[in-house]
Amino acid sequence: MATLIYYYLSDHPSVISFRWNHANCWGSTWAFLVTSIVFYLCSSIFVHLLLALLIKRDRPVPLGPIPALHSLSMALISATIFAGILLSTATEIRETRWFWRRSKTPFQWLLCFPLGTRPSGRVFFWSYIYYLSRFLHMWRSFFTILRLRKLVLFQLFNYSIMAFTSFLWLEFSQSFQVLAILISTLVYSVVYGYRFWTAIGFPGVCFPFVVNCQILLLGCNLACHIGVLLLHINKGGCNGIGAWVLNSVLNGAILLLFLNFHVRRHLDKRKQGSSPMVVVVAKNESKSVDDETYRS
Repeated sequence: MATLIYYYLSDHPSVISFRWNHANCWGSTWAFLVTSIVFYLCSSIFVHLLLALLIKRDRPVPLGPIPALHSLSMALISATIFAGILLSTATEIRETRWFWRRSKTPFQWLLCFPLGTRPSGRVFFWSYIYYLSRFLHMWRSFFTILRLRKLVLFQLFNYSIMAFTSFLWLEFSQSFQVLAILISTLVYSVVYGYRFWTAIGFPGVCFPFVVNCQILLLGCNLACHIGVLLLHINKGGCNGIGAWVLNSVLNGAILLLFLNFHVRRHLDKRKQGSSPMVVVVAKNESKSVDDETYRS
């Protein structure tokens, strides 16, 4: 069984022979990326405005088991990507270490691809699957609009930036993407599993689980970005460093949006603290918004 799993996740011909190019990979063009993000933003705004015209603002739209099924599918997809890229990375290091072992350790290779790295092979296959999963992740925005009747700008920009940066990873063979995908998919599989757990009626934890995962993910990303910069300066350069700079700027924007979003909500709750009933409502709404706006 273990051999079969290893074969399909790391040694299957489709995984080994993968090559990122605009002719054979669905969604691999700049036109597709820009069009998809614009369509996502416009459709989110359109659905929000349409509901505001047709249904009272405080009346949520029931979705039944759809959010739970989405959480379950995202948990399984994230776990599969994590296992796939973990096995593929181990194999890739074992097979190519002769080329870069004099200048890098395996951990340094995870952060800093050698110059001239091309977007092909096992690792980039799973990076491509991760990129495609970002579009499935965007459905969370519509759940927020329908269930909470809120258009959360932080969520819209966050999901758009995530799709854009994962495209950059492939387009420019950007360093750092392996660790980023490993950390992100591990966190996603836990968070979406937790969402599915609570969606089917089981009790949740007594602390802000999703927000803590946000902080953990952002902290790991920040540490990895510092590591890439140090290796680029001290080890003769990392592949795709121009895309990495843009990625760092976008991640910084996400961090600022995250801090602004949660600080504003904290201040709003403090202003509403005079009434016990308002506090209870604010806490319940806060928990729902936290769950819906998790940074993936």
